[in-house]
Amino acid sequence: MSLDRRAVMAELVRDAGDLLVVAGLGSATYDLGAAGDRAENFYLWGAMGGAAMIGLGLALAQPSRRVLVATGDGEALMGMGALATIAAAGAPNLAIAVLDNRRFGETGGQTSHTGLGTDLCAVAAGCGWQATARARTMAEVAALRPRLRAEALFAVVEISPDEVERFLPQRDGTWIARRFRAALGIGPD
Repeated sequence: MSLDRRAVMAELVRDAGDLLVVAGLGSATYDLGAAGDRAENFYLWGAMGGAAMIGLGLALAQPSRRVLVATGDGEALMGMGALATIAAAGAPNLAIAVLDNRRFGETGGQTSHTGLGTDLCAVAAGCGWQATARARTMAEVAALRPRLRAEALFAVVEISPDEVERFLPQRDGTWIARRFRAALGIGPD
């Protein structure tokens, strides 16, 4: 059974409070925006492979805040080296949730490496992540939500490869950055 990605994202960010969320390129950004646009959401446009490292920088700069990186398997595969760096940094306030549809959605839906046998939880564990998890049901997604807000956790959520209508949040990078900085209590520039 494949999970609806919009329902998964909505559950992951339900009752987000002051959680800082970095959304990876493409579907993760569309789905986070659809779940509810907020100043604490940082949408990446055109930064393929960078969500995890941006999340690490944010977690290190804001050690009193919880940071969730929500991204897709294609981006996670592109930035696999980041998993070792993040594990070595040991930021206790950072968690990553990979929404795995086993496709490269932004380039035409080709089968990704996770669809060909790559196990991202095993890769993360091999890079030094102490806690990994996988969710295949909505009950497991619901159980992940509090863990993503309390642990340095790398999680993979298996979602359907079905396309859904795109929800496009704000695309102006300067506006996004300024709004996010204001949510952090940091000056405009």
